Amino acid sequence: MAMARASSSLSYPDRFYAAAAYAGFDGSASPTSGLSSKFSNDVALILYALYQQATIGPCNTPKPRAWNPVEQSKWTSWNGLGKMASTEAMRLFVKILEEEVPGWYSRTTDNNADPGVDVDVQVNHNSITQPGAENGNGIPETKAISSEYGNQLETQDKDVVSEGLGSVGAYDEWITPPISGPRPRSRYEHGAAVVQDKMYIFGGNHNGRYLSDLQVLDLRSWTWSKIEAKGTVDLLDSSSPAPLSPCAGHSLIHWENKLLSVAGHTKDPSESIQVKVFDLQTLTWSTLKTYGKAPVSRGGQSVTLVGATLVIFGGEDAKRTLLNDLHILDLETLTWDDMEATGVPPSPRSGHAAAVHAERYLLIFGGGSHATCFNDLHVLDIQSMEWSRPKQQGEVPTPRAGHAGVTIGENWFIAGGGNNTSGELFMQYRPFFSVYPWQLYFSAGSVLILSSLYMYHRNI
Repeated sequence: MAMARASSSLSYPDRFYAAAAYAGFDGSASPTSGLSSKFSNDVALILYALYQQATIGPCNTPKPRAWNPVEQSKWTSWNGLGKMASTEAMRLFVKILEEEVPGWYSRTTDNNADPGVDVDVQVNHNSITQPGAENGNGIPETKAISSEYGNQLETQDKDVVSEGLGSVGAYDEWITPPISGPRPRSRYEHGAAVVQDKMYIFGGNHNGRYLSDLQVLDLRSWTWSKIEAKGTVDLLDSSSPAPLSPCAGHSLIHWENKLLSVAGHTKDPSESIQVKVFDLQTLTWSTLKTYGKAPVSRGGQSVTLVGATLVIFGGEDAKRTLLNDLHILDLETLTWDDMEATGVPPSPRSGHAAAVHAERYLLIFGGGSHATCFNDLHVLDIQSMEWSRPKQQGEVPTPRAGHAGVTIGENWFIAGGGNNTSGELFMQYRPFFSVYPWQLYFSAGSVLILSSLYMYHRNI
């Protein structure tokens, strides 16, 4: 018990540095060298990401270009933390370490120490990672820097951090931010995307009426505003304007300095999928000119950005026929292509969630047909083009469609949705660690932040 008191007596940032030293982040040139022997791959990756976030800050290093799953995963884990405050990263690092190794602190102290006496932990927090220098393994080198800014990192010892996007309350609870500005009309089946510190929503369904407005929520000031587009251009025929059709069930993807609205149900559907582009600099809409045979128009599909391609799966066409076809759109050549895969694909469905892991594996969870909803998990290996059904462990979420999914590092968070058996809406979640500003659940004109929940570990 003496060791527990010693651990709790350490204040931040010393508690973080002690935990980092135990985990293997000792200021060496290879800060992850000791992780693999102590933790699972998933835990090692999130600890690596949190350490980088705490000592360097947001990930500004370029994505590894060479195909190396380990480096890709490390970069993805760190990049996924966004603009998380360093103090929050420190606390989450310690929280996860204590869950994995409850007695970690006692293992860093002198076993011959007298009972009841606090033992100082020798930690080197003058050597932390500096941005800009990398070794041959793609891992940032460490340099000794002054700890003169240490006082700026110290906060009161409680689970509240008031940096970045404002105050985030204690774990395991929902909070409602102090929203200002004219709130958007309540809706569902809309598209949402986060670009830097703003969340954009486009279109959706309001009591059976399709919408075409573009709204933005400033995540710094928590202020809603409506974007008035300066014009709409038809790239297929630049001599005439292209009216922007209200839509629902589409997907909104951030690509470079643009928002891509892909597919969706409209009052007068086209024969094939249309891709609308909103330029964030010129504030203009346009219709993307693509090549090849575009897939049949649909809504409720999933659109996943994998590298420089969009992967489209499933959905429901204008005749309410459910689909389970697979297509890609190369964003560099703007060319459509069908994808033929082996194995057993997911059954036809819409309203499912999709995610990509290590730029290689496409994950599909849930969704619904006209008769039932699903809670099955399918994985497509994009390299070998083969479908598989991994065995799910833990408490599998109940069948649902229309749910939301978002990834942080190697974890996939699922929230919301509903089924067509009981008519209930689900908001199933369990405590794990904080969800950050880009993971927002928008409903009925308000925003709720889920500050903690469990997730699916994508260890393939």
